[in-house]
Amino acid sequence: MKIIRIGTRDSKLALWQANTVKDLLEQNGFATELVPVKSEGDLDLVTPLYAMGVEGVFTKTLDAYLLSDKIDIAVHSMKDVPTQLAQGIVQAAVLPRASARDILVFPKGKSKQEVYTKIGTGSVRRKALLLNRYPGCVIENLRGNVQTRLQKLEVSDWDAAVFAEAGLSRVALLPEQYEILDWMLPAPAQGAIMIVCRAGDNDCLQATKTFNDAATAMAVKVERDFLKTLMGGCSTPVSAFVEVKEEQLFFKGSICSVDGKTLIEHEAVFPVAQAAEAGTIAGNVVLAKGGKAIVDQIRGHL
Repeated sequence: MKIIRIGTRDSKLALWQANTVKDLLEQNGFATELVPVKSEGDLDLVTPLYAMGVEGVFTKTLDAYLLSDKIDIAVHSMKDVPTQLAQGIVQAAVLPRASARDILVFPKGKSKQEVYTKIGTGSVRRKALLLNRYPGCVIENLRGNVQTRLQKLEVSDWDAAVFAEAGLSRVALLPEQYEILDWMLPAPAQGAIMIVCRAGDNDCLQATKTFNDAATAMAVKVERDFLKTLMGGCSTPVSAFVEVKEEQLFFKGSICSVDGKTLIEHEAVFPVAQAAEAGTIAGNVVLAKGGKAIVDQIRGHL
C-alpha cells in the first residue's frame, strides 16, 4: 500500500488540521506522511491580505505540489480556498465544522468596552464590519500565524484584535479574556477543514470520503456559491453562514463596503433539495439590493 503524502502549511494551526486528517486516515489503515510547506501568505507577513491582490494566497503553493505529484492530498482551512479550484484539483472531503464565530481577544489588563477605538485584523471583511459598527475605530493591520498575532496584540496599545474562535480553540490558545462577536457574520466556510486531491486519484478519493461530513459540505457549498456570485475573495468583504436543520437551509449573508458605510444583508430559508442553487439565488438577491455597486466599487480599486 502506498503512503499518502499529506501537504500542509507549516503553521501550528495548519499542522493541527493536517494531523487530524493523518489520524483519521491511519485509523482506517492507511500509511501517511506529512509534507509541510510555506505558502506565499505565510512568507509575506506585512502586506494586508486584501492588498496582496491574489486569490489562493495560502493555497496555490500546495496546489503546485499536488499537480507536480509531490503530495497526494492537501489540507486547508476552507475559508482560504478559492471558490474556483485549480484545474486538475478536486474536493475530496470536508470535516465536521467547528465554531464559525469571530471573537474579540483583549490584551492583558483590558476588557470588553461599549465602543472600540483601535482593533487589529488583517481581514478586509472584519475591517469593513468593524468600521460599520464602530465608525471612528482605527483598524491596525495584523498578520501572521495565531501565536504571532496573539504576541503582537500583547505588545500593542490596541483595545483588542479579531480572531476565529475555531483556530484558537484547535491549538488550545483560546484566552480567558474574549468577546463573541455574535453580530459579525463569519467568512464563508469559516471553521471548516477541506481536503483536496488530484482529479482522477480514486485511491485518495476513496480513502478520504469515509470522513466527509455531508451536512457541513452542503452548508459551506451554499456559502461559497454566495461568495462566488458576488465575485468575492480576500479583497471582498463578503460574509455568509448556513445552518442545516430539519431538511432546511437557514441562510444569512452580507456584503459591506470597504469603508464600512454600506452593509447589505439577506436572510432566507431554502429546502435542502435546493442546496445546489441556494447560494447563487441569495447572491443575486444581494447584488440586486445594492451589492453590485459595492462589487463594482471594489473591482475599480483593485
